Amino acid sequence: MSSAAQAGSLLTASYLLLATSHFGNSSLKSVHPFLSVVSAHNWDSLKSYNYSLLSPRRRISTVSPINNLMDGWLNKLRFGGRAASRSSGAVDTEGASIAQGPDDDVPAPGQQFAQFGAGCFWGVELAFQRVPGVTKTEVGYSQGFMHKPTYEDACSGNTMHSEVVRVQYDPKECSYLNLLDAFWARHDPTTLNRQGGDVGTQYRSGIYYYTPEQEEAARESMEKQQKVLNRKIVTEILPAKKFYRAEEYHQQYLAKGGRFGSKQSTAKGCNDPIRCYG
Repeated sequence: MSSAAQAGSLLTASYLLLATSHFGNSSLKSVHPFLSVVSAHNWDSLKSYNYSLLSPRRRISTVSPINNLMDGWLNKLRFGGRAASRSSGAVDTEGASIAQGPDDDVPAPGQQFAQFGAGCFWGVELAFQRVPGVTKTEVGYSQGFMHKPTYEDACSGNTMHSEVVRVQYDPKECSYLNLLDAFWARHDPTTLNRQGGDVGTQYRSGIYYYTPEQEEAARESMEKQQKVLNRKIVTEILPAKKFYRAEEYHQQYLAKGGRFGSKQSTAKGCNDPIRCYG
């Protein structure tokens, strides 16, 4: 069977399983024939199928929900998914405890940290780089259950990490409210686990606070924001947890030129439109 045909069969099986598990009471036996193309030895090749017309980011984002869905059902069918092959079914409780612990990094003297998730961290980072008073930004992964996750781990949806930007700012020059304003302006906080064409739990909207004062400001800001929107805000507001700095090529990605080598301005107060993928 060709790779395209395999992918088509996989997509068909995925959506049928999704419909069965969420919208009906059909037994697994009724959809099992559609999984005939999937087995333990060919799952890796099927899950890596990419659509050539989609951007690298969107290929991952589009395939991830299918990967997650199929992994779960393959485990039920005793084929085993990626999680099983990676850990042989063992749960790394020690690693999860570290990942769910507080962010123990320390900002520079006189500076404070803030942490936000608002979709693909490339564009979000650039938005914060432009805020006056912000002295440093880093993109990474947080709020998940795996210690030292990779980009692939975060994109799998299995670790529950969110793509976040950790902002270091000078409170004498930039208030936390200014950061919240930039956060709300950058994304749509009413779409659950999605920003535009990027879909997955890693793209969820979140404000992750370091102090009680940040939490209070975040909740008050969300209440005000809700009054001007006609859809319910789904932003999560949670304590900041362990921050895992993303791979170096993700750092200041758009400022360095992005995919097309066209650098985007990080000048303070710059209002140039942000090109999400470069």
